Amino acid sequence: MKAIIMAAGKGTRLQEAGHPMPKVLRRANGRALLSYVIDMLPEIDNCDITVVTGFMHEMVEEEFADTGVRFIKQGDDGYGTGYAVMCGLKDAQFDDYHGNIIILNGDSPLTNLSTVAGLCRIQKQEKAACTLLANVTDLKLPYGRIIRDADGNIIDIREEKECTEEEKKIKELNSGAYVFNADALREGLAQINCNNNAHEYYLTDVPPAIARMGKKVSAFISTDDEELWGVNTPDDLVMVEKILMARG
Repeated sequence: MKAIIMAAGKGTRLQEAGHPMPKVLRRANGRALLSYVIDMLPEIDNCDITVVTGFMHEMVEEEFADTGVRFIKQGDDGYGTGYAVMCGLKDAQFDDYHGNIIILNGDSPLTNLSTVAGLCRIQKQEKAACTLLANVTDLKLPYGRIIRDADGNIIDIREEKECTEEEKKIKELNSGAYVFNADALREGLAQINCNNNAHEYYLTDVPPAIARMGKKVSAFISTDDEELWGVNTPDDLVMVEKILMARG
């Protein structure tokens, strides 16, 4: 298995005057957020992990230069998580690769190792083209909602800003972690566009595109609310740090 970690974000709401820094280098419990995410992948050699950088990419590359992970800088001709993954796939290690790729967010350090293992296990057991991490929660969070048909099949993921009021009541949220078969991922990315309110390429559009191809989309479901916390604001960073300290 190989991995892509999305780490291109600026983190506008986290910026301090005179001290700009990529979001994934923000510290929680003394460590960069990105370091926790890399540690979620103990079964994958660091040389098989591609980190997609962007804002102040040199800082990220310098800090993690000795880890053996690979870096590829995001281009300037698109936006969004789907675009970041398109850029990541340009890494030469994916040129002739047809196996599974796990995709994680570099600013989400609270996913448990057991959850990552479960995500990979479901992908293998169900011979899925894509397995996503879903959280069932009562928390009101601005996450994409997982849309299922009457038979329980995943048919769509709707970003909150695109949701109807009825869809916002759905409690099964998309956490933003995935395992894709590499070929299915390429096919799915070729189907998406940026014709949405944010003019971004959403990675969340790829699993529905794969489902429309008749390929299997599965989910590993977590009920651990802590795993949902990513870092977008100073308050988020404080909360995440408290959780990491409590975990020891």
